[in-house]
Amino acid sequence: MSGLRNNTRKFSQKSPTKRFLSILGLAMFAFYFILGILVIFWDKFPLDIDPTYKNMFGILLIVYSFLRFARLWQNNF
Repeated sequence: MSGLRNNTRKFSQKSPTKRFLSILGLAMFAFYFILGILVIFWDKFPLDIDPTYKNMFGILLIVYSFLRFARLWQNNF
């Protein structure tokens, strides 16, 4: 329980700029993750590319989103 209290205290002690950048980082993680899911499961994708390449691009976006999240977690939390 004290670990949770320390984490909330650490988050509340951040400057407004750091807090904004943390929230922006979470938003970008969600953006890339959702974009990867959309690329994989969108049946009528606007670009005419091979489904294998479309799936690979979607997986690449999802992996990139998790790399961004790991860097965000390491730097901010």
